[in-house]
Amino acid sequence: MTIAAQKLSIGYRDRLVGTGLDIALREGESLALLGPNGGGKTTLLKTLLGLLPPREGQVTLNGRPLSAISIRERARLIGYVPQVHTGTFAFTVETVVLMGRTAYGSLFSRPAAKDISVASEMLERLGILHLAQRAYTEISGGERQLVLLARALAQEPRFVVLDEPTASLDFGNQGKVLSEIGALTEAGLGVLFTTHDPNHALRAAHRVCLLRAGAIVAEGETKRVLTRNNLEALYGAPVLPVEDAVRTAFLPG
Repeated sequence: MTIAAQKLSIGYRDRLVGTGLDIALREGESLALLGPNGGGKTTLLKTLLGLLPPREGQVTLNGRPLSAISIRERARLIGYVPQVHTGTFAFTVETVVLMGRTAYGSLFSRPAAKDISVASEMLERLGILHLAQRAYTEISGGERQLVLLARALAQEPRFVVLDEPTASLDFGNQGKVLSEIGALTEAGLGVLFTTHDPNHALRAAHRVCLLRAGAIVAEGETKRVLTRNNLEALYGAPVLPVEDAVRTAFLPG
């Protein structure tokens, strides 16, 4: 199964953000969208999800136009974790995760035993089962991010899409999420995530797409694309590679 778009134009009613974008994500691989603020990463991501209509071109899911697939079916195939989410109602963490199971029932139906089991499994998987009965509005921003990831995984999707999944996380939980991306791809899911940090892409992505000013400036296998020259062109700033016998990392110059 593949999410794909060709010659895609993205943007809003009053503003074109990018044109001529070709992108594809297959099951069992991870793809990082990397680039500076305002480069079009979130707009592209939302268009691939169907949250924004394409300005031109179309998004397909396994060859079918995304626009022809019902929202319920999309929810069974694609899980989404937004970058920022502020809770308004004091639902318990468990209830928030159970909302991911509405793809298999309805928002107003009573959760089945399987739904509760899946929700608990995802909370435990991310190390936050102890938060299950806490109010979502009373936990930290980093903990909320992990809860939203658990909710997406509770959908049991084939693809997971994450917008800046490590942005509000501390150092330890960043590592947990990046490891989880690897575990998801090993389990056969496709993972698409946006990031500002090339080191996160190096660690967690099979492929990377460099996006600047609404255009793809490079795309391909992560270690091949993430070079000093490409990153300096992408960010318009000096980049300092740090290497040892095992791996390379990049720091602002």
